[in-house]
Amino acid sequence: MGSPKSRLALEQLGHDLRGARLRRGMAIADLAVRTGTSASSVARLEKGDPGVGIGTLADVLVVLGLLDRLADLIDIRKDDLGLALAAERQPRRGRTSATTLRRRQDKDKAAHGRTDVIDLDGASF
Repeated sequence: MGSPKSRLALEQLGHDLRGARLRRGMAIADLAVRTGTSASSVARLEKGDPGVGIGTLADVLVVLGLLDRLADLIDIRKDDLGLALAAERQPRRGRTSATTLRRRQDKDKAAHGRTDVIDLDGASF
């Protein structure tokens, strides 16, 4: 179940959670009571079990005072690959609405042979 990389990352997360709990001098049972979950769920989380829900992880992080770390897991401002892909899809140069309108007018003139007067800086009637 899961890739070896994800399994290792979850095990490291569990190890770090255990370290944070121990530095605070908390027993698994105390942490479980404060998070509203079972001691076995906390133990599974500390072992890197992928079956433990993300809500349980969030509750544990709240009790440990580390919830802000969860919000920073995927910060799109630091997503280098995503930012690079988005930049590739951006147009090279933008067009103003006036330019677009002028091109449309030129096409209409050529197609219909008529000239309408449109003020680009004001309202048209």
